Amino acid sequence: MNFNLSEEHIMIRDAARDFAQTELLPDVIERDDNQHFPKELVKKMGDLGFLGIMVDPKYGGSGMDAISYVLIMEELSKIDASASVIVSVNNSLVCYGLEAFGSEVQKQKFLTKLATGEFIGAFCLSEPEAGSDATSQKTSAIDKGDHYILNGTKNWITNGGRADVYLVIAQTDRDKGSHGINAFIVEKGTEGFHVGPKENKLGIRGSDTHTLQFNDVKIPKENRIGEDGSGFRFAMKTLSGGRIGIASQALGIAAGAYELALKYSKERKAFGTEICNHQAIAFKLADMYTDIEAARHLVMKAAWDKDQGNNYDVSSAVAKLYASKVAMEHTVEAVQIHGGNGFVKDYHVERLMRDAKITQIYEGTSEIQKIVISRSLIKQ
Repeated sequence: MNFNLSEEHIMIRDAARDFAQTELLPDVIERDDNQHFPKELVKKMGDLGFLGIMVDPKYGGSGMDAISYVLIMEELSKIDASASVIVSVNNSLVCYGLEAFGSEVQKQKFLTKLATGEFIGAFCLSEPEAGSDATSQKTSAIDKGDHYILNGTKNWITNGGRADVYLVIAQTDRDKGSHGINAFIVEKGTEGFHVGPKENKLGIRGSDTHTLQFNDVKIPKENRIGEDGSGFRFAMKTLSGGRIGIASQALGIAAGAYELALKYSKERKAFGTEICNHQAIAFKLADMYTDIEAARHLVMKAAWDKDQGNNYDVSSAVAKLYASKVAMEHTVEAVQIHGGNGFVKDYHVERLMRDAKITQIYEGTSEIQKIVISRSLIKQ
């Protein structure tokens, strides 16, 4: 693995950094306070190609690699994790799922608009009683010949109230277990499809999170993704890619907090000198830098595995497990380094600390990542 970024990668990273600083930063506190979805900024990210980063250009995407995706996600997440999770879901879960498993008709109808940002997508797996356990889905899709009838509830759905296209995982034959699961495309406004109230969250408050209700929703047969019974494989493979996105988000949150803490420590004086000169603070900064660098290498390794066509199920789980741990631990340290100011919104680190927690929860909790990793170890 070459640890040097190419000129193209550097250009992509710098473009994302510039966008984050000039477009995301100015109103990020207001968006967090008011739970305001950044509609206009999402449109701009679509214009820049951020919403279809890895999608083939023939479907309107940017045609970049997973390394580029990680670089963009890190820079956006340093400033606004709410904006970056919109990018992550649209890329890792929705665009990837359709490009990898969808029919040509589905790609032309939906993927081309999702990749450019004309449409926004949502991935609907989690349920009140099932979480990320796809085999325990209560949502059902009954085969009626030329269509399915969909019933059930999905919760914690990112982009839930703003999406145009929803990829929904449902049981079609419980007796077949994991082979009785399918994935379906549900379009916004379909009769019987209802969006519940917006969740009032601890972090990523600018992200739109809702519970969705499906009541006798009629889904055309052509909106099933892949062969009958392929939904479980679809969900698991899509989630593996999603973990790379969330790992890079966690990395960005941690790196953003570290950069703010380092800057503040060089400006704030105590006992006659800048606080960075006190060993207690200097050692915190050293630990933060070391852990973030380690997380960055793990995230890049997972992205590299994906680009090389290697199996990235375990490397993405390792990256997400470690990067989310680093994000949580070191955003807390960033608040500590800021002292009382760290408790104030204007210094940004308290928001990064709140945002960090979700990276240990979505796309599978830390415990689920350990299950993925340990099962692989046991099979060796």
